[in-house]
Amino acid sequence: MIEDFIIAFLWSISPFGEAKVGIPYGLLKGLDKYLVFTICLIANVLVFPLMFFFLEKINKYLLRMHFYKKSALYVARKAKTGSGDKIKKYGFWGLIFFVMLPVPGTGVYAGSIASYLFKIEKKKAFLANTIGIFISSVIIWVTTILTMKGVQ
Repeated sequence: MIEDFIIAFLWSISPFGEAKVGIPYGLLKGLDKYLVFTICLIANVLVFPLMFFFLEKINKYLLRMHFYKKSALYVARKAKTGSGDKIKKYGFWGLIFFVMLPVPGTGVYAGSIASYLFKIEKKKAFLANTIGIFISSVIIWVTTILTMKGVQ
């Protein structure tokens, strides 16, 4: 059982799923719905400081490598074109909306990169990302619970 909580946590901190995968995984494994929500939410919120540490400290060294630089520029362009207009126009609220959409390509990883690229104040960006993660997690949590009830 503890293994399932760990896997839900790891999915929630992973760029391949975030809480959008961690929450359904935990619920489908029969774990306590409130504990799953809390653990997955915390894991997903932890992504922001980890991403900012990476972007501020490690990224500048890796940019010296051609392959990394090419990949980083690709990701930066995608982040700017995918979210740039909304975040530039609506700022804090645009960032919340972008992070809260429970669809692929949005979330705290993309929100962190966008926050960094658009030089949004770190505290504001953290708050916007956290609110967005919370709303997205509630949507996923409720939808999964209701879907599971419909299947039973």
